[in-house]
Amino acid sequence: MSRTILFSMAALLVSSLTASAQNGSSSVPLGSPGTVTLSRAEYDRLLDLASRRPSPIDVAPVGAVLNRAEIRVRVDGSSARATMRIDGDVLRPGVVKVALLKGATLLDARLENRPLPVTAEAGAHVALVQGPGPFVATLETGSALTFNPGRGSFVLPVPAAGSVTATIDVPGDQTDVRLSSGLILRRASASGRTTIEATLAPGTPAEVSWSTHDSAPSPAAARDVRILADVKSIVSIGEADVRLIALVNATVVQGEPAQIVVAIPQGYEFSSATGASLERSDPRAGEVVLFLLDPAQRRHQFMLTLERTLAAGTQKLVTSLPAIPAAQRETGEVAIEGLGTIEVSSPAETPGLRRIDVRELDPSLAGASRQSLLAAYRYQRTSEEPPTLALDIRRFADAAVLSAVAERGVATTLVTSEGRALTEVTLWIRNRAQPFMKVDLPANASILSVEVAGSPAKPVTGSDGNRVPLLRPGFRPDGTYQVSFIFQQSGAPFLKKGDMQMLLPKMDVPVNVLEWELFVPDQFRVDRFDGNAIDASLITLPGSSTATSYAAAPAPAPVHYGPLQSGQIVGTATDVSGAPLPGVTVTVEVNGNRLVAVTDVNGRYLFSNVGSGKARVTGQLSGFKSTRRNVQFDQRPQQVDLRLEIGEITESVAVSAESPAVFAVGTPWPNEQARQSADTTPSQNVQNLQRRAAGVLPVRMDIPRAGTSHRFVKPLVIDEETQVSFRYKRR
Repeated sequence: MSRTILFSMAALLVSSLTASAQNGSSSVPLGSPGTVTLSRAEYDRLLDLASRRPSPIDVAPVGAVLNRAEIRVRVDGSSARATMRIDGDVLRPGVVKVALLKGATLLDARLENRPLPVTAEAGAHVALVQGPGPFVATLETGSALTFNPGRGSFVLPVPAAGSVTATIDVPGDQTDVRLSSGLILRRASASGRTTIEATLAPGTPAEVSWSTHDSAPSPAAARDVRILADVKSIVSIGEADVRLIALVNATVVQGEPAQIVVAIPQGYEFSSATGASLERSDPRAGEVVLFLLDPAQRRHQFMLTLERTLAAGTQKLVTSLPAIPAAQRETGEVAIEGLGTIEVSSPAETPGLRRIDVRELDPSLAGASRQSLLAAYRYQRTSEEPPTLALDIRRFADAAVLSAVAERGVATTLVTSEGRALTEVTLWIRNRAQPFMKVDLPANASILSVEVAGSPAKPVTGSDGNRVPLLRPGFRPDGTYQVSFIFQQSGAPFLKKGDMQMLLPKMDVPVNVLEWELFVPDQFRVDRFDGNAIDASLITLPGSSTATSYAAAPAPAPVHYGPLQSGQIVGTATDVSGAPLPGVTVTVEVNGNRLVAVTDVNGRYLFSNVGSGKARVTGQLSGFKSTRRNVQFDQRPQQVDLRLEIGEITESVAVSAESPAVFAVGTPWPNEQARQSADTTPSQNVQNLQRRAAGVLPVRMDIPRAGTSHRFVKPLVIDEETQVSFRYKRR
């Protein structure tokens, strides 16, 4: 303060001296050096400024206020539960203590959906709230009821808020509800209860009382309740337990029961109870008590789940059924289902139970079952105890079933000059329940992408191989759909000439017919194909021919292949360079029977009506060494190719190999040149895979843009690799 006065006096002095100097005259005598001379008016003004005090900072008189409170009270049983919503404001910064209630039993306190810290001080509940700012607190309180003759009452604590409103719900129609303090604004009665709306005195506890005629329960009061029951049960027999699901329908004909007791069969443990009109359940010895939300409601439906253990190898099951002992009439149905391969049977005559067809069951009961129903019964309880069901159980060993099959498969392989291969396999799957397909990839191969019904999926790698998903979330197929995957394989690069082998992965889903297109770069010429897949051109020409007895022919006519049939063997005879050999005498010997045919101008032959067994196929031509191949023939069409070497001495070479053929209907070609051109022209599958490798797949490969396609077919592929080998030479 003194420093402020000194600065003010100095400022006035400077101003006065400056003014005097400007006027050139001085009306005030000057004092001695070191003193200041002021006029009386200036001196009084300085004294007035020094006597003034600074204005104090405004501080709220209280830390917080409660603006408004809304209370909802419901009276049930022997207590009254209240929910209070309190709106308030914290006026000071920091954490402030806010007095909420006095003399209350606090059950829960929350501040805008989070716990509210509350302490007890001098019999009051005090909350700790961060300020400044508004807040909304929700309190749950409970009050005990007091019953006097003809009246019931309880004390409701009231917050000290600016305004307090309350909605109080008490049992009874047109009940006379009174308040010790406050004003009742509205009354209403419905469903056997009375509701009032009132405004209460802030901070003053209110005693709520009402007239009542309730008394202790008596046998006469219990007989006033009449219930009709219908119990529908499902008994599920598992390997080590029995699960009983009961749909309990109760119709109240007379009275207003607050609870329904359901008897539990002996040996079962209560698991759960659900229902729209269920407030809570209380399991007890041999029964479960179901407490109702609205006793005035006439229809109730509950679902009970019971469980009991079952010893391994049990062959006889005796079980009772849930029941409502207080029901005047009870009907029911029971269905039996077995988890696994089991068979159940019961005596022809079971007291109290009547065998029915499973199609006669209530749709709600059939909808709750998880497996196919084995038996069904209907009953009407005529005694205090429900009927007992005795079942004989017979278990069978599980047998593997085919859950998925591929009706068709198409594989497309692009081979680069570096020896790397990119293959796409597309399967048309018919699936019942198989989630994954095990895929054994060739060596140095990895899966790049998977699609299930047109949507991408993620493959899974396990300890025993790769898994390709056959299903995806939200997709439940009801017919044939596509599953495709692309894999990349590293191999030896092409040389000037040599041999190469290509493999398709082994899949645990059977494939009826597998078509394979192999696209080779145009700088290489490939021939001498071998493996367990056959050339697709052998089964696309119309017409048919049967094997004939040996007869010399100067110019054998071309053999035309149609749709191959059971009992046929086809093939081609070539020299060491791969050129076809016409006029080769081919002999097939099976079980002592001998068939002879001669190859046509394209080196092809066909046998029909070949018997089953070990077949020996021999090819002979003048100037060439004879060759022989041994195959095991099982009536499936097979391709047996013969390669003859040039020689002066007749020699026999035994080779054990075989290639199955397929059943297919071919399309006629106008001429052989058109057929060969179509066989080597890349299909749309090759073009699509080239585009995907260029812009979609996460792989960098020098995909050949020009080349020739070679097509192969293999029928009924069951957990085996499809392989094709060939010889190549740089052009």
